[in-house]
Amino acid sequence: MCNKELNHIIETSNNIVFFGGAGVSTESSIPDFRSETGLYTTKNNFSYPPEVMLSHSFFINHPEDFFDFYRSKMIYKEAKPNPAHYALAELEKIGKIKAVITQNIDGLHQMAGSKKVLELHGSIHRNYCTKCKKFFDLDYILNSKTTIPKCDVCGETIKPDVVLYEEGLNIDIINESVEFISNADVLIVGGTSLVVYPAAGLIDYFKGKKLILINKASTPYDVKADLVINDSIGKVLKNTL
Repeated sequence: MCNKELNHIIETSNNIVFFGGAGVSTESSIPDFRSETGLYTTKNNFSYPPEVMLSHSFFINHPEDFFDFYRSKMIYKEAKPNPAHYALAELEKIGKIKAVITQNIDGLHQMAGSKKVLELHGSIHRNYCTKCKKFFDLDYILNSKTTIPKCDVCGETIKPDVVLYEEGLNIDIINESVEFISNADVLIVGGTSLVVYPAAGLIDYFKGKKLILINKASTPYDVKADLVINDSIGKVLKNTL
């Protein structure tokens, strides 16, 4: 019944925005952060907790340890888009979805074919020199001959274009996300527990007709939703096509 209702909502709307979290990527075998098998809860061989190693101050003060952790725990180059990514790309292609707003940094939405993707937390595929601002791709980071990747122009440290703890989100991305959500008729939220702010607060800007939540576990926003589906995001979205 839930899937039929979702299909009907999608069929009758051409102004849908999708807002997704880590659960969209876990089905591509990329770990999330807070689940039982997540990055924060499983043991690792590092001397610091992940929350510390993913902070701006740690990047500045311990760049070698930062990149050891970053390369081994944050980059999954072999990961491929799953049915959720492909379904969203197809729904955009046929004019249903106007934007995908994601908390993920893996670039899988673009790999699947989505064109309008707003990356709240940045992307592993973009990296820049902290001095001259030259940009580098992911391979440059992975193939660096030194643990700390250095700019080939000025020799300064290269930083991944991802939002670390202690850093603010890109205000232009936030504003554009707010605009899309505010103007949407339908907001589909998937694969997120909706407990991480300020990203989770974006939902408060939605004033449209239908709020749909798709997540394996319950969220604080379930009571506000018009439709709640506790299931695999990939399976649910695949069945909308």
